[in-house]
Amino acid sequence: MVAIPAGRFRIGAAGQLDEERATGGIRLSPFCLAAHEVTNRQFATFVAATGYRTVAERPLSVEQFPQLKASERAPGSLVFRPVAGDGPIEELSWWNWVPGADWRHPQGPASSIAGLEEHPVVQVAFEDAEAFAAWAGAALPSEAQWEFAARGGLKDQVFSWGNTWKPGLANTWQGEFPRRNDGEDGFVGTAPVGSFPPNGYGLLDMTGNVWEWTADWYLPGHEGLAQRSDPAIASEASSNDPRDPGVAKHVIKGGSFLCSPTYCSRYRPAAREAQSPDTGTSHIGFRLVAPLS
Repeated sequence: MVAIPAGRFRIGAAGQLDEERATGGIRLSPFCLAAHEVTNRQFATFVAATGYRTVAERPLSVEQFPQLKASERAPGSLVFRPVAGDGPIEELSWWNWVPGADWRHPQGPASSIAGLEEHPVVQVAFEDAEAFAAWAGAALPSEAQWEFAARGGLKDQVFSWGNTWKPGLANTWQGEFPRRNDGEDGFVGTAPVGSFPPNGYGLLDMTGNVWEWTADWYLPGHEGLAQRSDPAIASEASSNDPRDPGVAKHVIKGGSFLCSPTYCSRYRPAAREAQSPDTGTSHIGFRLVAPLS
């Protein structure tokens, strides 16, 4: 854990995406944030100690998917696959439901985490992250805590290191998304935690590598910060979301190895995305927060 000092800051950003609209400022008490995302090694220790089964390892529920036959409810998760060919690309066609994909097999049943012990754990749904946090005696950070810490002590800067993008400081996508990742930063998927320089607070991978769950429900802007723990409010606010109307989602932060300037430039402290809490993917992980004792 890294001690993060108390401070006042303006959450969000001016002149960026609509959902990042800046506020007048909020004050945070000091807290501790994990230096890096939870790794496969750490998650394996948790599973060995508790026997926990992640959402991706359980059959799909009849209540949630009544239209599916029993044979179609096999455990699985969402996996990124590069799009082949040179024709038109359908939005989100790079995401594939893969039976047998889970945290031990992040790309599908033929894959494994052997040799990836220090990579961030992925294919974890929100409740999986919460279960790990409870076992560890910690919690998931709020969006405000995450963003304040990601800034590393800088004020109103675009990136966690300043206002200018600098290649080689984070694990992101280089090349033509979603067809080709050239891997100029050394990685075409997740990277071991700590592969890139820390921010001003000594925190690793606050930019790129994997998106990270936060405790807050997603609202289109930053209004009503005190109400963002209420899923009913989040669901109502999401009712105009054409991707998934009326479904409450959690905020994820930080961007991932799939973020590209030509498609998703959300590898900035202010950037945010909405994610359904009941599904893991191959590019979302988490880190922990704890009180400063």
